[in-house]
Amino acid sequence: MDKVSPDCPYPGCFFCVMKEGNPSKRRASILKFFRELPSQDDDGQVLPISGLWNTAMAHPNDPEFIELGIFECMAALIWKGLKNRRWLSHDQNIYIPYYAAHIIGSYTMNMEEFAKSAVHAGVIPPLVELLRGRLTWVEQRVAVRALGHLATYPSTFPNVANHGEILELSIQLAMSSLEIVYSHFYQYVDRRLSYHCDLLTRGMGGVEMESRKAEEWASQLQCWSLQLINCFAFKPEFLPAICKSEFLTKLPGMWGGLVNENSPAGIGLLRTICHHKLGRGPVASCPGLIEALCNIARSSDDWQYMAIDCLLWLLQDPSTFHKVIDKAVPALVDLAEITTLGDHKKLGDTIVNVLQECMQSQGTGRNSPSSRTKEQIEELLNSKQRLKWEKNMPKEDLHIKQAAALVVKLEGNSLFSSGNISGAASKYSEALALCPVRSKKERVVLYSNRAQCHLLLQQPLAAISDATHALCLHNPLNRHAKSLWRRAQAYDMLGLAKESLLDAILFINECSQSNDPDLSLRQNKVPDYAERLVKKQMRAAWLFREAAIKHGGVHCEGDAGDMYGQETDDSEWETASESDIGNDGRDEMGDEDDDSEWKNEDERKDKYDKPPMKDIKHGYNVQLAEDEP
Repeated sequence: MDKVSPDCPYPGCFFCVMKEGNPSKRRASILKFFRELPSQDDDGQVLPISGLWNTAMAHPNDPEFIELGIFECMAALIWKGLKNRRWLSHDQNIYIPYYAAHIIGSYTMNMEEFAKSAVHAGVIPPLVELLRGRLTWVEQRVAVRALGHLATYPSTFPNVANHGEILELSIQLAMSSLEIVYSHFYQYVDRRLSYHCDLLTRGMGGVEMESRKAEEWASQLQCWSLQLINCFAFKPEFLPAICKSEFLTKLPGMWGGLVNENSPAGIGLLRTICHHKLGRGPVASCPGLIEALCNIARSSDDWQYMAIDCLLWLLQDPSTFHKVIDKAVPALVDLAEITTLGDHKKLGDTIVNVLQECMQSQGTGRNSPSSRTKEQIEELLNSKQRLKWEKNMPKEDLHIKQAAALVVKLEGNSLFSSGNISGAASKYSEALALCPVRSKKERVVLYSNRAQCHLLLQQPLAAISDATHALCLHNPLNRHAKSLWRRAQAYDMLGLAKESLLDAILFINECSQSNDPDLSLRQNKVPDYAERLVKKQMRAAWLFREAAIKHGGVHCEGDAGDMYGQETDDSEWETASESDIGNDGRDEMGDEDDDSEWKNEDERKDKYDKPPMKDIKHGYNVQLAEDEP
């Protein structure tokens, strides 16, 4: 590394080395640089480390630095920071352990061969020390990320598992990560470590941006912890350590900050646990967990299928069947009209088959399903039998049934307009009994209209059930705007802020992209009442809400006061029965024309056939400050 640019003041400068034109000299110089860097105490060491971090992020599959010893170098630098606090506090060396752990995680993200090289280089012990919290939560974040990547591969998982404390540390971190970030960074603006602020904002400072990034990183800290735990959960011998009641009950609320197949969040981990018999028993015995799974199963969420899988596996297991059936059946009956959900084909048929098996193998005495559960399953099976009968009916008879259903529906609309809400609900039920099962579009309208009646009658559970039926019948799935809105209001009545928020955001998405001429004439396609509900639920579902309450509120910057830490005054919020414009609290009944299901599908143009909003959970978590009134 003797070649130095004439303008460079640093002997052996890494950036000058990288400009070396002779490949063999360049490799030799880089090799020497990696070997010597941990033993040096020169100023400016963070500069080449940050350059390596940029390279690792941009080219994580490039083997050059792996072959030349970057893992050994990064492990040594982490150890140096842990053992030599004088060096760590000098110049800008405080950043180096963070960058070093991040580099390890980036290079082990995709390539198993790189992961094996990292393990051989001894990266696990220093990463475990960071995971313990020997430095701060910022280093914990990149340590758990790197360990999660190493645990992903069959060849390197045993090396991670050999450090028995990793699993317990990850479980504790998943449960406490939000409180850690809140109490150690977010809560007190004037006590924030400057290097944390710089890392979060990459030089683009500002208290507001720091706070937003802290929320994002806290979500990631939790989600990467869950990913690491998920690697252990595939091994039955680790399930007893994972399946503790305190941890399981919190999993449904762990949304995490990343929505992809490698970041499972709490519901993804629950799915892994429920896949094995050893995990299903503790899940079925955990208070409140089945209700939470049912709420996620009904949701229009990326993880909906995971919750459905959990419920089906629990029902198919004889040892857990009797514990969950009365709670799981209502949700699964609502979802039985689903056809395809992601990669799950004929999911509704699978649900029906499992529920039919439940009826055939039901227990006796205390293990027997309730009479209401049996009725719900029988009603579902009868509706499927109706569909078979209809296939053999003449088209003329089906048209007559459809016309009769339309007449009854119009009677229901008239009763609704006159204020007879209970009578309108009965008419919509009568119309559903008449309407051909194949007339999905008309049944969407009937279920959605009845859901609105249930809202006005203060029956939120029934409203959620009907709205879910409508959303499952709708094409595309989960995209019927009025049903989304009605279910959002019903969840609000029950105090389920996250579920309400998700539906309200999807409703706004459908409004903003709708071709409805009534909406297109408005200057703002997003209804004000929907915006208000979103803001209300964002406060209630705020990432740091529990931590803020525990620690006595948040004292935010500027004029924001402590709005997040206290119960907000929602006196100006319009309730579910008061929220729609121009009709005294009753939104207009969805009386769309119905194209018969047996017509050519090409003739149907669905006005809601738009791409779905992406990354909803992540987006709302990091934009709270901007969206608050």
